[in-house]
Amino acid sequence: MTTTYERAALPRPARGRRRPRPSPAGPLLALLWAGAAAVVALWWYDTRSVVGLAGWLTDAGRICGLLCGYSCAILVALMARVPLLERRIGSDRVARWHAMAGRYTVCLLVAHVTLILFGYAAQDGSGIVDETLSVVFDYPDMLKATIGTLILFAVGITSARVARRRISHEFWYYVHLLTYVAVFLAFFHQLALGSDFVGSAAARAAWYVLYLGTAALVVWFRLLAPVRLNLRHKLRVESVYREAPRVFSIVVRGERLDELKAQAGQFFRWRFLAEGMRWTSTPYSLSAPPRPDRMRITVKALGDHSAAVGLLRPGTRVWAEGPYGALTPERSTGPKALLIAGGVGITPLRALFEALPGDLTLLYRARTAEDLALGAELEAIAKWRGARVLYAVNGADGTRPRFTAESLREAVPDIAGHDIYLCGPPAMARDLYEALHAAGVPDRRIHHESFEL
Repeated sequence: MTTTYERAALPRPARGRRRPRPSPAGPLLALLWAGAAAVVALWWYDTRSVVGLAGWLTDAGRICGLLCGYSCAILVALMARVPLLERRIGSDRVARWHAMAGRYTVCLLVAHVTLILFGYAAQDGSGIVDETLSVVFDYPDMLKATIGTLILFAVGITSARVARRRISHEFWYYVHLLTYVAVFLAFFHQLALGSDFVGSAAARAAWYVLYLGTAALVVWFRLLAPVRLNLRHKLRVESVYREAPRVFSIVVRGERLDELKAQAGQFFRWRFLAEGMRWTSTPYSLSAPPRPDRMRITVKALGDHSAAVGLLRPGTRVWAEGPYGALTPERSTGPKALLIAGGVGITPLRALFEALPGDLTLLYRARTAEDLALGAELEAIAKWRGARVLYAVNGADGTRPRFTAESLREAVPDIAGHDIYLCGPPAMARDLYEALHAAGVPDRRIHHESFEL
């Protein structure tokens, strides 16, 4: 099928080895742990002695509160969509860090509240209920902090896996945004009541720098940068066409799109300003390398929103944020690559199949031959650049072909020397990781990004 999205506009990818850019993940994690160590050091420096049960409870609550306050700032910073994190480390990895930091934050918050209240009650010789009411209503900034605490608990509950399966993505998303409100409300009681800050101007200044710096990241990358992108590039739907059953490609036209420096394998968060869709922002990968005036995504109708995408009309305004993702040619470590796609996971790999330099093999897993979206394009690209396309389709009786170390070596005999780009359902990705390791492929050569954000 001929479309308005032309491949011939791009030069043939260069062959040969490129030096991959080192990931900043290690240094960044070291920096974050160093910050936590500095918080513990602040508590240690200000704690002269601990006497009695009340002292032990109160001081344990203090250190939990300090670490919780630090973790709140990190939690928000990881939500800020900073390009260094989203494009060099990977949105999926940053999302996992954020989820882990969220669990730590809630646990520290529970420990802080419980230990402080019981410590104060033991110190004053009062009941826990009376002490709680006194702290909430009589201590400075504590009523705001209590509201912020309750919001954080609500965010934590709705983020639990069991709850996520029972609520809509939109509801979860907007509840999650209340994290900003919760952190703002809880900030002031830290400085007003925290003994580590009351007596130390340097500690207060450092805390202000931490929180104001985090706020600046959020304002710039989540508010100002998207507004600038969309005002400057003026994105609109140009065309929509069917690729396979329930699979549609959407071509988005804009101005000066080369300034975005988007790469094959990356994705944007798309918000289509059509009726019933303007309040939902969804990540979809580019299914072809971006052009100076066009980008293309390919979407499978798996839910109400993705089904509505296939019904978009040309001219519909588009609000986009990005580009994000680290599944790019920059991850390549050698001249050979194997791309393994499952289902709609073909979308970023189709773009990489066109743009990635070197000798390529694409292995495409689908239930039926009819589900092999973009198949004609893949065959044309393979012929154009001398690459291979292999298919793994269920048998007539529904039998699924298994990915094993032996089958992978049979398909690609020198697989251990290939970079592996992998995109597909989580279960398939887990099985492939085991098979690839058994086939001798080291972790540093396996490049995978999950879109369960």
